[in-house]
Amino acid sequence: MRTDPPTDRLSGLLQRFRVRAQLHHSGALCGLNHFDACDGHGYLHVLRRGRLEVSHPAAHGVPARLRFDEPALLFYPRPFTHRFHNPPTEGADFTCARLIFDGGSENPLARALPPLIALPLAHVSGLDLALELLFAETERVRCGQRLIADRLFEVVVLQLLRWLLDHPQAAGIRPGLITGLSDPRLARALVAVHDRPGEPWTLERMAERAGMSRTAFSMAFREAVGRTPADYLASWRIALAQSRLREGRPIKLLADELGYANPSALSRAFSARTGMSPRNWLAANALETGPALSAPE
Repeated sequence: MRTDPPTDRLSGLLQRFRVRAQLHHSGALCGLNHFDACDGHGYLHVLRRGRLEVSHPAAHGVPARLRFDEPALLFYPRPFTHRFHNPPTEGADFTCARLIFDGGSENPLARALPPLIALPLAHVSGLDLALELLFAETERVRCGQRLIADRLFEVVVLQLLRWLLDHPQAAGIRPGLITGLSDPRLARALVAVHDRPGEPWTLERMAERAGMSRTAFSMAFREAVGRTPADYLASWRIALAQSRLREGRPIKLLADELGYANPSALSRAFSARTGMSPRNWLAANALETGPALSAPE
């Protein structure tokens, strides 16, 4: 009996939209500590020992206050203001990293995740070995410590994402990319689209890749992902166009790569999706992130 090989649901995404980690803190945190969304980072906090209360001044889509009395992780994939309220003297023991998702708010993975995932460490299998190495690396200063800690934190993030794909309901993830990738049939179609965005992905071809009828695929996709297959495909292609524009690639070289008949067709699709031409979008994005780049039309 023929069986399909397991589907790698993350590599294609993360090769195009990398997640980088930078060690932010390791050790005790005492009293009030403030993490401001204006800093522009996501965060992954690992509570190793002690007691923590965390508050969210904005409290949009997250509890206003949470308390932990056991080892836990708090994952903020996007910038979100939060405050730690630790005991004033003995504090609590943390290892924390800033997270930078390539593309910022346009990163497909970051957009698919809720603003906060907070879980006891005991609930998340598969992190033990990476966390053991991370904690050992941050307990004393050695050559290359920060670089090694950054890479180990990235491993922890990848393993956490892997766990979330297998346990979306436990993490409270709503319909979107994560829940789509959690369905083995839909995952086959999504991974194919992620890996080969320039191919002519009709509804029939995507359904065939999933091993489903067109009607069943369309209904299952909309229920799991929260949008139609065609809308997701268009969004993925434009997200890739945005990423390539940031890298300095001219729009005229992207059309064929992304499945458009010509640069004008890509520009029209880009404007319809973002409300701006590629040139204007890149200029506006450069104002937020750094020096302007040229965007030949």
